[in-house]
Amino acid sequence: MDVTERIANLIDPVLLDMGYERVRVLVNGSNRPVLQIMAERLDGRGMTVDDCADISRMLSPVLDVADPISSAYRLEVSSAGIDRPLTRLKDFQDWAGHEVRLEVRMPVKDRKRFAGILKGLSENGENVLVEGDFGLAELPWPLVQKARLVLTDALIADTIARQVAAGGASSGALAEGGDFFADDADSDDFQPTTVTQ
Repeated sequence: MDVTERIANLIDPVLLDMGYERVRVLVNGSNRPVLQIMAERLDGRGMTVDDCADISRMLSPVLDVADPISSAYRLEVSSAGIDRPLTRLKDFQDWAGHEVRLEVRMPVKDRKRFAGILKGLSENGENVLVEGDFGLAELPWPLVQKARLVLTDALIADTIARQVAAGGASSGALAEGGDFFADDADSDDFQPTTVTQ
């Protein structure tokens, strides 16, 4: 079990008890690594800076006791953001219909990179379906190395609609800190909510 799996096993129960779910755990850097924990709310509402701070406060003692990283590190807790990484099989079904970019470990259809429309999962639920200029590609889940949604107007509108439906945003505002309005949209404005400790 690698360090990110050990960390995931440590933090998942804490996050679930708090009403959150892990999206991704990543350790970057060598001199003073950054432990990035990306989470989302189980109720579908948007993450705020307060959510990230609460998660950071609850996870810090758990991580301090378990000491999963042997050297000093910096903890960073963030939301997935709008152009989120897709890290779990359910993400590929949940975000079907949107543009995606992904990489696979070994070539499929003579390529390792795919950009197109996410079509969800195969009937058996084990393959990711993407349609683009290459046709329909059925990518085995274990081969998917990296996947991320592409920021589009449709994705922004869908994200806002999901948050409004969950009671987490007004119809004109995106609930990431509560001070951003969709009418002011610029792709540079869409950064994940982050707290660093």
